[in-house]
Amino acid sequence: MSSGASQTREDFTPDSRDPEAQADGFAHVRNAHESEMAEDYVELIAELIEAHGEARPVDIAERLGVKAPTVTKNISRLKVAGLVRREKYRSIFLTDRGQALAEACRRRHRIVVAFLQSLGIDEVTAERDAEGIEHHVSEATLIAFENHIKGSD
Repeated sequence: MSSGASQTREDFTPDSRDPEAQADGFAHVRNAHESEMAEDYVELIAELIEAHGEARPVDIAERLGVKAPTVTKNISRLKVAGLVRREKYRSIFLTDRGQALAEACRRRHRIVVAFLQSLGIDEVTAERDAEGIEHHVSEATLIAFENHIKGSD
């Protein structure tokens, strides 16, 4: 540092969890990251089907801001996972398992957005922030969010 300027730093408090608990926490986050793509895709596919009766790869690419080959690759992964069905050169549809995942994602998203708005966060910011939070929130936390929302009505 030059000129003797003082910098304030955030105090660092070491994690007091035992190593196994800390490793479990990191593993949970890694697993959530792995499922984000599938969750985003099935949620969007469900929305497109509701709005337009079908989900076309071109519409998915446009909404997610990715290129068509990325959508094709990810749809193939979802098909292998049993979440979507598709015939060559046709629209994409959710399997029962994919539909159930889409509904669970929609529920989580709705709760997180409502919780953030109950804290005074504007709708645009709450929607944007919920896109990340919804993939990492536990069922226990969602219930707490819902209880908070009900208490603030």
